[in-house]
Amino acid sequence: MIQYQDHIRDMTEASLAEGFFDGWPNPPSYSVFMQILKNATHVILAKDDQSGQVVGFITALSDRVLTAYIPLLEVVPAYQKRGIGKELTRRMLDKLKGIYMVDLLCDPDLQDFYEQLGMRKAQGMLIRNYEHQSGSPEPQ
Repeated sequence: MIQYQDHIRDMTEASLAEGFFDGWPNPPSYSVFMQILKNATHVILAKDDQSGQVVGFITALSDRVLTAYIPLLEVVPAYQKRGIGKELTRRMLDKLKGIYMVDLLCDPDLQDFYEQLGMRKAQGMLIRNYEHQSGSPEPQ
């Protein structure tokens, strides 16, 4: 069974299941992964209650007034197609329901997934510095 929590208290790198960032050419290390979770304004984790491992997560960055951005939703491959990503997203959107502007960028093949959850397609702009995909020091 999967349990959901909106905090990272008592979590360690050892709590993270293998397989996050599947398909990324330069995935972040688990120590960088922990920093991502710690620095997010909001985080929701999916944990397998049998193993105690975190098998999915979603993060949001927000000013807590008007805007929020959902940068990451990940479910390890062995746990995909079980509704975990949908439940993580539903819970995060519920947490952000009082925010005016909730944005998310995704590849076109994922737009239908998010559309099912009440989001709509929009135009956007982005920069991707793939040389920093595994994590980089804070900007100066």
